[in-house]
Amino acid sequence: MPRTFSTFIDTHAHLDHHQYDEDRQQTIQRALESGISHMITIGCDLASSRASVELARQHLAIFAAVGIHPHDAVELDDKALEVLEDLARENSKVVAIGEIGLDFYRDRSPRDIQIHAFRQQIRLARKVGLPVIVHDRDAHQEVLEILRQEKAAETGGVLHCFSGDLIMAQACIELGFYLSFPATITYPKNDALREVVKSIPTERLLMETDCPYLAPQPLRGKRNEPALLRHTAEQIAHIKGLSVEDVARITNLNAYRLFGIGHVDQSAKIAYRIRNSLYLNITNRCSNVCVFCAKFRDFAVKGHELKLDREPTVDEIKQAIGNPGEYAEVVFCGYGESLLRLDVIREIGLWLHRQGIPVRINTDGQANLVHGRNILPELAGFVDAISVSLNAADATTYQKICQSCFGEAGYEAVKDFIREAKKHIPSVTASVVAMPGIDIEACRRIVEQELQVNFRVRPYNEVG
Repeated sequence: MPRTFSTFIDTHAHLDHHQYDEDRQQTIQRALESGISHMITIGCDLASSRASVELARQHLAIFAAVGIHPHDAVELDDKALEVLEDLARENSKVVAIGEIGLDFYRDRSPRDIQIHAFRQQIRLARKVGLPVIVHDRDAHQEVLEILRQEKAAETGGVLHCFSGDLIMAQACIELGFYLSFPATITYPKNDALREVVKSIPTERLLMETDCPYLAPQPLRGKRNEPALLRHTAEQIAHIKGLSVEDVARITNLNAYRLFGIGHVDQSAKIAYRIRNSLYLNITNRCSNVCVFCAKFRDFAVKGHELKLDREPTVDEIKQAIGNPGEYAEVVFCGYGESLLRLDVIREIGLWLHRQGIPVRINTDGQANLVHGRNILPELAGFVDAISVSLNAADATTYQKICQSCFGEAGYEAVKDFIREAKKHIPSVTASVVAMPGIDIEACRRIVEQELQVNFRVRPYNEVG
């Protein structure tokens, strides 16, 4: 699985803008040459909606959204709604209703008319079955209230050029919405916005240029264009501790899920790369049914689809790995308890060890109960590190959130597994998911004082 040239999706551009009149085709070509696989050009009034649809018709990589911006809300009447509906229904490359919303900063249209137009266009989106692209400036609470009242969760959508705080971001995510970020996150004074990016799940992130506006910091004040989207990707990668390839893959999948553009690549469902580590997904079975496990929502991890049709053989796993020397480590993890397949781990692990590749296992720590014996001596010599999910400070809480098939006995078995692991594996870590209601400090005391291994807090609602 070698690294490949990353491609990106610009989910919000204004390619019909007059600033491109002299070099529109060259701008589009530069985008394609820079790895922009898809672009959504956005309507702000009837004229730009028609122009966006025409651009999408002319270019395979361009898609369109149609709508009336709050600045032009006075334009929205029954006839305008009919035109938007016709554009949306008659063109398969129209993928959203937008840009719609509220702008209480410039107030170029009266606020009551903005609100009415916003509601009408959400209803149109529900009618034609398309997501919404929402403009929100200095109207956070009003936007949220209208999205809830108009049942916008039925269509889904995105808060474009997100400018709210973390509380606002979490409220949008609870509605099922995505948050899109332009190059404003590269601006030196935007620490608060970068903190929002850091704190929200990557599975809810999209990228945009909002060109010709908001050029990245090195070119600030100049005309923006889709070819410059990589600046935003690099900043997100830095904030999230990911590679640019990770960010591209994740945001591309998000764009596919919301807008239906691009495609889902399932070629990495056995062996998948995050940062410079290779993860092995060898089973989807598990001895726990953890309430926080993301696979009960979907099987995506950092843009990789991990639902297995069947459990892979040793030869299939080796083939999926390719050249293991390309990675800093190989991790048995995936969406299941890998130690259920102990024989496979031993064969693959020893094969990797002979090539000098560090091996790590992420586990729920109940393998000794599963196999009816102490399996840790069987991992000695080829497993360099093991991370065990402790997740609670007592058996009752553990069973409540992890729902072990062994009942509350599972918790003490996990602690015993951690104690035993220290005898056979060089690096042992106990981890805790920071979900609401978990006493992190009590867990820390158990790990550091009683178990005396490394302690790690894993983010809630963030996998991989």
